[in-house]
Amino acid sequence: MNRILTSLTLCLITVFAVAQTEAPHGVNPANMDTSVKAGNDWYEYANGAYIKRTEIPPDRVGVNGFANLADIVNKRVAGIIEDVVKSNPAPGTEKRKIADLYASYMDTATIEAHGLTPIKKHLDSIAAIKTQAELAYCLGETLRADVDALNNTNFHTPNLFGLWVAPGFNDPDHYTAYLMQGGLVLPDKAYYVTDSARMKGVREKYVAHIAAMLKLAGYDHTDERAAKVLALETAIAEKHLSLAEDEDIKKANNVWQMADFVKKAPGLDWAEYFKAADLSRQPSFIVWQPGAVAAEAALVGSTPMETWKDFLAFHMLENYAGVLPAAFVDERFNFAKVLSGAQAQRPRDQRAVAVVNGILGDAVGKIYAEQYFPADQKARVEEMVRNMLAVYHTKLEHVEWMAPATKAEAIRKLEKLEIGIGYSGKWQSYATLTIKADDLFDNVRNASLFDYHYSLSRIGKPTDRKEWTMTPQTVNAVNLPLDNGLNFPAAIFGPPFFDAKATDAMNYGAVGTIIGHEISHTFDSEGADFDSQGKVRNWWTDTDRAHFNASIEALAKQYDAYAPFPDLHLNGHQTLGENIADLAGINAAHDAWVESLHGKPAPTVPGPNGTVLTGEQQFFLGFGQSQAGKVREAALRQQILTDPHSPSEYRADTVRNLDAWYAAFDVKPGETLYLAPDARVHIW
Repeated sequence: MNRILTSLTLCLITVFAVAQTEAPHGVNPANMDTSVKAGNDWYEYANGAYIKRTEIPPDRVGVNGFANLADIVNKRVAGIIEDVVKSNPAPGTEKRKIADLYASYMDTATIEAHGLTPIKKHLDSIAAIKTQAELAYCLGETLRADVDALNNTNFHTPNLFGLWVAPGFNDPDHYTAYLMQGGLVLPDKAYYVTDSARMKGVREKYVAHIAAMLKLAGYDHTDERAAKVLALETAIAEKHLSLAEDEDIKKANNVWQMADFVKKAPGLDWAEYFKAADLSRQPSFIVWQPGAVAAEAALVGSTPMETWKDFLAFHMLENYAGVLPAAFVDERFNFAKVLSGAQAQRPRDQRAVAVVNGILGDAVGKIYAEQYFPADQKARVEEMVRNMLAVYHTKLEHVEWMAPATKAEAIRKLEKLEIGIGYSGKWQSYATLTIKADDLFDNVRNASLFDYHYSLSRIGKPTDRKEWTMTPQTVNAVNLPLDNGLNFPAAIFGPPFFDAKATDAMNYGAVGTIIGHEISHTFDSEGADFDSQGKVRNWWTDTDRAHFNASIEALAKQYDAYAPFPDLHLNGHQTLGENIADLAGINAAHDAWVESLHGKPAPTVPGPNGTVLTGEQQFFLGFGQSQAGKVREAALRQQILTDPHSPSEYRADTVRNLDAWYAAFDVKPGETLYLAPDARVHIW
């Protein structure tokens, strides 16, 4: 759940969904396949019937529980927008901006009539570049606040570099500027450098796509231009860090003063770059990937200027294709099919909702929170969170391998967690954001600049630990290591994760595990590098860290062994933080559920084929069924290469590390998922 990548492009192209069907409250026996032993294929046992009968809609890359809930939430948001439009809100109000932004996206006649006019002045500026200083200035104009390393695991951007403004590694009480690698349109460096027939095929289609976009914009010799753009991006990709390397905080804490850029990263006119980016007076940055930044700067100086101009033109067209005439929308989607496997675009009204949510999220969120997160639901969730925190407190107090000083700081981190449930109540103001009903391109461009300048305005100011990184209508949850905080948006509290009419066993197994997952990130392979103030500091003894590292290395090896395809297996270190959180989360949720019974027996519920499900079985099935889904091959391959989360099937399989799962489903030696007791990974 933590740090799931989102972006405007992703919202418009690769979206999951699941068909809406009536289901019982809690565990759904009709989704199970009891012809399979739980110990041989837990995911199939919990979800096999669902998987067999479920088809992926042509406009989706997959189906899963998150997207099932997101579809419900998006329908609610669509209703909110519809009501706002009908109310004919007054000019200048946030509701007027919601109505006008939605109208601008739905007004395809005006978009077609405008043609390339909205973007042409920007393309003309690129074409007019003649000097290295002008090139640097133009590159600086593309800098945006479009990366987020720790909250969304978004470590690179299609722009040359990306800016992240967040609490400082070394001074978490104030916001600082982080500069991160960029330059790639394909999802990850592996798409550029992997020498396989599949990846070569992707690159062939990509270079054809670059040429097609440039041709639509009126450029000549597009095949030659496209080949050079791909070659430049490949040179950039070769210097990018991998996702597993990006997640190593110790490699990321590189403070560069302004003068260091000229010495450490020559080739780019940094003075002009930062001038264009409104950062000339910024004294220092934390440079997350210094090797990649230096390599990209060198490429600015060594690559022919005409190639950089084509790079900039294509990247601008690609970035704004979704708000240009249909020919650009269709061409970008045709290539997106190569990456995701989706066969059709989402209906335009659904894409419009995604754009409004992405740009005016808090304006919509205020209304959503009022309508869809009642006080009694919030109170029940708060009780679960309190119970989960109590379990973690007990675990930390009794952990035998931690030295007293390490244990004391771990408990301090837990007690100081800033936890938000539902919504923050501190809403972003959009007073200075200009939105017009007849200019979609400018609306989207204005919004990106609005977000960027908002980020700039925070640099050096005191950290607001109550500020959220997600809107209430976001189906997700997040751990904020620099804030030592957690956010649980209102939208996550719905089926299959939370059902007010379901048993506690099911709810603890599903949303309780999510809560435990996020708390666990406070102490995982990444969270362990931050102290109770959110500062990067080693608060572990060498012995404690060695014990912790040995435990998590065993989990990494467990996930390394999973191979969804003959030519592609999971990277246990890339997904380590999330796998730790899944395991710790389900452990803590199970303990909290048992504690909540106060010694009383758990109620049973009807199971498959006339059986009954015990409380223990409901708990584990609540977790297993919350992971249910199907995904297209292209999208699954992309996830394995680019996502810190393991695919759902393997997240579900973490139950094989819990003794209680073996007892609940009578799992025996010799079954596929069976682990001997001493091979089961126990961290806390």
